[in-house]
Amino acid sequence: MSVVKMYTTGTCPYCLRAKQLLAKKGVRDVEEIRVDLEPGQRERMMEITGRHTVPQIFIGGQHVGGCDDLMALDRRGALDALLAG
Repeated sequence: MSVVKMYTTGTCPYCLRAKQLLAKKGVRDVEEIRVDLEPGQRERMMEITGRHTVPQIFIGGQHVGGCDDLMALDRRGALDALLAG
């Protein structure tokens, strides 16, 4: 299974939804980077993605976007293949 990395905050409902979908897909370990606890990480996230909102999700090193993007990947049937690596 591909490595999943996610930039999050502790109170973000979209972060929770994304983690719930990933758990439903069998992802047991998400490398979570809390930008509310480490402000410098938000700057890093914005440099990498060009976005300022969380979550920002990476699967297998590929930026897939935020929660809505993750849900759209799932609806298209592309999320399983991406997670499989």
